[in-house]
Amino acid sequence: MKPLSSIPHADLRGLKAVLTDIDDTLTLHGRLPADAYAALENLRRAGLKVIPITGRPAGWCDHIARMWPVDAVVGENGAFYFAYDEKAKKMERVYSQTAEVRSANTVKLWEIARAVLKEFPGTAIASDQAYREIDVAIDFCEDVPPLPLDTAQAIAERFHKEGAEAKVSSIHVNAWFGSHDKLSMSLRLLGDKFNLTHEQAKATVAYCGDSPNDAPMYAGFPFGIGVANIRPLAHLMKHLPAYVTEGEGGTGFAQFADAVLKAKA
Repeated sequence: MKPLSSIPHADLRGLKAVLTDIDDTLTLHGRLPADAYAALENLRRAGLKVIPITGRPAGWCDHIARMWPVDAVVGENGAFYFAYDEKAKKMERVYSQTAEVRSANTVKLWEIARAVLKEFPGTAIASDQAYREIDVAIDFCEDVPPLPLDTAQAIAERFHKEGAEAKVSSIHVNAWFGSHDKLSMSLRLLGDKFNLTHEQAKATVAYCGDSPNDAPMYAGFPFGIGVANIRPLAHLMKHLPAYVTEGEGGTGFAQFADAVLKAKA
């Protein structure tokens, strides 16, 4: 991972969109700092498409798509994308699975989740679970005393043994049934809404993240940016970002946005 300052200005000038994780990438110590929020708005004003790609729930994503200075949002680790049409005052919701499939998968998923809570003391169902439509989030760090990352990896493996997908973020283990992930839904969104193929996106889309569940995004988008707090987790990732910021979380994201805006000035 090279320092942010080494990015060629020509590459920054060529960007058309910035995709970004939320927790510990836009946020800092659990809060969304003003400079990170302003960075989203400034990037969008400069003509870039701005799209959060998150493990957070559908209820939150509806709010984000409506209220934040963004063009769309991918949520629950790729289960859907929401895009709000400001002129029509209408939300477009695109899911990777039908309602019937989602309902059947939920029953199977909760059977495993209840077993996980018994097998891994100290974990809890995430406090945002009430707003989720597809996945189950096991909290190992957000609202419970922090558990080791090894425990989170073991929880993910427990879901894998039952045939479910599972990803470890900086705060949760998210699990679901289905083939979707952040990358597949991001590519679908870029094609549906912005007419960008994967090949075009590789040269014109940056992705910002901080944790192991961002590795597939770094594989799909070579223009990868990691905020500084990614460093302790790098050994767990198959794919790393090309560049890393000096600042952590939202501070680091704001540094990247500032570099983009200066290059395009």
